[in-house]
This record gives sequence, structure tokens and C-alpha cells, in this order.
Amino acid sequence: MCGIAGYISLAGPIDQAQTLRDMTARMRHRGPDGEGLFIDELVGLAHARLSIIDRTEAGRQPMSTPRTHLVVNGEVYNHRELATQFEIGGLLRSRSDSEVLLHLIETIGMENTLASIDGMYAFAAYEPAHHRLHLVRDPFGVKPLFVMRRRDHIWFASELKALMSVPGFTPKASMEALHHYLSLDYIPGSLTAFEGIEEIRPGTWWTVDTRTGNVTQRTHSQTTWATDESITLEDAVHESRSLLQRAVRRQLVADVDVGIMLSGGLDSSSIAAMAVAETGSSDFHTFSIGFSDPSFNEAHHGGAVAQKLGTKHHTINVRPEDVPTTLPLVIAGIDEPYGDGSALPTYLLAECAKEHVTVLLSGEGGDEMFSGYDTHAAAVVRRRYRMLPKWIRTSLVRPLVNRLRVRHTKLSFDFKAKRFAYGAEFDSARSHFAWREVVRESDKSDLVIPSSGQSPTYALFEAAYAACASPNELQRLLHVDRTFHLPDDLMVKNDRMTMAHSIEARVPFCDRELVAYLAKVPPRFLMNGLTPKQLLRRAMADVLPESITKRKKMGLEMPYSRWMRGPLEAFTRSVLDPDRVQQTGALKADGVTALLDEHCAMHKDHGRALWGLLNWVLWHEHYIQGHSTS
Repeated sequence: MCGIAGYISLAGPIDQAQTLRDMTARMRHRGPDGEGLFIDELVGLAHARLSIIDRTEAGRQPMSTPRTHLVVNGEVYNHRELATQFEIGGLLRSRSDSEVLLHLIETIGMENTLASIDGMYAFAAYEPAHHRLHLVRDPFGVKPLFVMRRRDHIWFASELKALMSVPGFTPKASMEALHHYLSLDYIPGSLTAFEGIEEIRPGTWWTVDTRTGNVTQRTHSQTTWATDESITLEDAVHESRSLLQRAVRRQLVADVDVGIMLSGGLDSSSIAAMAVAETGSSDFHTFSIGFSDPSFNEAHHGGAVAQKLGTKHHTINVRPEDVPTTLPLVIAGIDEPYGDGSALPTYLLAECAKEHVTVLLSGEGGDEMFSGYDTHAAAVVRRRYRMLPKWIRTSLVRPLVNRLRVRHTKLSFDFKAKRFAYGAEFDSARSHFAWREVVRESDKSDLVIPSSGQSPTYALFEAAYAACASPNELQRLLHVDRTFHLPDDLMVKNDRMTMAHSIEARVPFCDRELVAYLAKVPPRFLMNGLTPKQLLRRAMADVLPESITKRKKMGLEMPYSRWMRGPLEAFTRSVLDPDRVQQTGALKADGVTALLDEHCAMHKDHGRALWGLLNWVLWHEHYIQGHSTS
């Protein structure tokens, strides 16, 4: 796990060594164990190293042969098997997975390499004789990679803050990104919060001509949805468990201590149980998040699993008074506005975990692979609900649910009922979007100063839904989730909040073999009626207590809706003060104030929108207006 950076000079030989050093210095948290540079006439590569596998100097990067130069962020979990399979062991001078990757590229070519490796990665491979630089990102976007294309250079880096070191770059907020951010509380697709910087999409491989700057983009390792009806439920339970166990086994490999993020939900509990079974030891550190609000608190579930497994457990309690001091650090870690309320707790968890481990296993991806979201069940209900005449749905049901009293408990009945009744009127893709939507398209004009017209955010979901080759609704919805929510929301938090403390987060549910197998399993085995994750629940039934395998998903989130009308109201009103909002030059102060007043009066629950706006204003002040986060 590391940070990478580099450039291609399109204006002839220019030494940018100092700029590369500045870039890696901004990412020192990603690689505190060392740094390295490679520079020739047109290309520069830089690496900040966090030593995980082979911590000796033999694992130092950039790694080079006479033909190829490589910098990698991430891990290739099956590097040992591939070294044996392709008989490259005699070429290796280290135990590093990165060196295996380097020789694979030279031995079997980039296309075959990407078809063979399993891992989380973003890397740059430079082949001077062929005048090309490859930029590659893993299939699920676990590891980030950003690119800035300018007239005389192409720059890339693992984090946006590194690109702030590029000479002559002046940060400017992207209004297109803000438009979509208001809908989702994260920035989707290749957009970033900065004009002029893009993110390479998951499962994408760029080849850049180092003479012209021309870019060829290809996809790799895409999921093939091809249901195999010969697979029985018993087969699926056994095989999915076996593949998940294998994924955990691979991802436990490290020359440093490994711990586990243990919420007490099905996903993280499964990972913890398999890690103990795999090693035959409970000598692990596990970490849970706690809140005083019982509707948000899962800490007791995590503690119960840890007690059953015998791990060394830690509970990190998050309080409202932690927010004003920690939130600026979270934003500085992510480099973008980010409205997911799980980021701050994850930051605090990683801060605690750093005292004990350098690697954390995470349960992220379980919902996207095994079908675990309420929105998946809502799609089933929607089909039945729409059998009612439309006049009953729109003239009776919707007015009734809209009159339900606002409650600020987690996923309260009124919150879900109002969202369902509204979203159920659309087609499958847009319904799926509407149930996740933060600010509706029709309400954006109240919050944002008009700019050039932007396409509606729901069109992104519709395009992804249409692009999926499967005829099955659930598989198409999973494809949408894996296209946006997984890489652009969950993996952003997972990577940046752990790397802020020099910790590598690994995600066994994104194992390539497991995902490929689940794409063949009949979808009815994933979602049994309205019961999500049937397959995983059955697979873990003899390992985890029934209180875990049968409990409803909660998900990590803060009770910010309640806090913002209570202990955090003064902080929220300070950040969203009309003068500060107006200084962004993008938001309408009166619209933001009206939203906050309505929320505090409990006329409507605008918690998600307000949390997103609060994050955006703090981000704008730090990165665009140049204010300090300290």
C-alpha cells in the first residue's frame, strides 16, 4: 500500500524531480516508510512506500528492468500462485507482489496480466522503447488514481492533494460535480470536485503515448452476468463460502499486524470468523464504532462477536463534540466534499487502530456482491405495489405517508415510507436512484446559483442500468451499485480514512473469483423474497450466532440529523452562516438557511442534505478559498 505519482512531459525534456518530491510529500501518510523516483527525458515516476510485504530494500519502488518501470499502490493477492504458474520465480529478487506484477507485464503482456491478477491496485507501468505509459485501476475502484491533463504535461497521483503541487495549477470548483454531489452526497464517475482533474474509472486501463499525449482507454476484468441455472442453492452456499474463505486467506498475508473492522453486522462478522478459522487463532485486534443513540449503535453486536471469537476488541465511541475538530481532518484526508456520515467514525477508528495494526480487513462490498440493501427489497415490493391503481397510490397513499411525523432515528419508518412512495412511481433504474437521492432535481435550483445546464443525476443510474447485459432486475441494480455507490462512496471512505493513518484496508468481498462466481448464481438465491443476503446468511449459519445471521442490516452512519438540531446546531449554523455560504459563489444562502430552519423545526428531515452542504462549504474554504483546516 503506497502513494504513486508521475508525469509525462509533452514539451520535451524537463526535469520535474522537485515537483514529484513535493507530490509525494503531500502523500507521506500513504507511504511513511520510504520514497523513490525514476526520471528520464519525458517521464517521471514517484513512490511513497508503506511496507506490507517484503519490508526490505528489495521491495523498494519504482521497480525497473531494462524494458519497464513500475510504481504500484495496492496489493496483488495471488502473486505467489502467478509466479509459479508463469515460471517467473527465477527472475525475482524479492518477495514483493509488485515485482511479480512487473515481470508478469513483461512475460505475458498487459492484457493477460490484467486477466490474471486478483487484488486492489492502481499502477503506472512505463515502457520507454514503445513510447507508452500504462495507467491501470482495479475492477472495483478500491485504490484511487487521478489524472490532470494540461497542454504541456499529463500528471497523475493517488490523491488529489498531490496534484495541488503541479506548477501553475489554480484549484477551481467543478459545478458539474456539485450538481451531482447534491443528489448523492458523493461525486460520481470520472468527475472530481476540481475542474481539470479526472479520476480513472474502476476496471479501466489507459495507455498514453508519451510523444503525443494521446490516450487509449480500455476496460478490463468486467463482471460477466451469465446465470447458471444448474447451480443449486446448496452448491451456491458451499462454493460462495469456500471462495470467501479463500479470499480471507489471501488477504491475511502480510509482514505486519492485521486487524479487522468489526461492526457486528453480517459482513464484518463473517470476515472475522473466517480469519480466526483460517489462522486457528483469535490473536487479532478488532475494532467497533459506538454511539449513544441506540438506533445508530452497533457496538454491542461487534462486542458480542468479538467475545465469541476471543479477539482483542476495541470500541471507539463517537460523540457530537468530536465533529467540529475531526470533520476538517476528514475533508483534508478525502480532498473532496463527501457527505457520507460514516467517514468521520471510520477516521476515528483508524486513528485508534494505528496503535495496534498496519492492515485492516473490511466488510465493504458485501452488500454489492450478496445483495444486502433495503433498496433491493424495495424493488421487489415496488412491483407488487404498482398493481394498485395509480390514483390510489398518488391520491391516497402518498398524501398519507407525507403526513407522518418526522423522526430522527436511523432509517425511521416515516423516512423509508416517504421515500418509497415517491420513488415507486418511476421505472426500475430511476426508482433505485430516488430511494438514494439526497436533493431532488426540482429542489437544486433553490440551493445552487444557476450555471450551465446539467443533465439530471438519475440519468447516470439509467445509463448504467441499461448498459448491464443481464436481463434480471436485481443483477442490473447490483451493477448500478457497483458502478457508483461502491467505488465512489464506500471505497473513497475505506481508502482515504485508513490511509490518513498509514493503514492499508483490504476488502475480501471484492475478491475476483468470488464476484465472478456470484454473477453466475441464480439471483433468487441472493434475495429470497424480501430477505437480503440469503446466500451469505446460510453460508455462515454454523459459524456465527443466529443473532448475527438473522439481524437486519444497519450500516455505519452518524446521528447527524438529531445532532444538527441539538448539540451541533451552533456548529452547523456557523458553517452554513449566510456570509460563509455566499462566499463560495455557488450556493444560495437563503435556500441553505431555509433548509436548516425547516430541519431544526422538525418539519422535514433534511439531515443528509445539510450534512452534505456542510461538508461542501468546509471543503470549498480549504481547497478553493485557501482557508486552513487546523
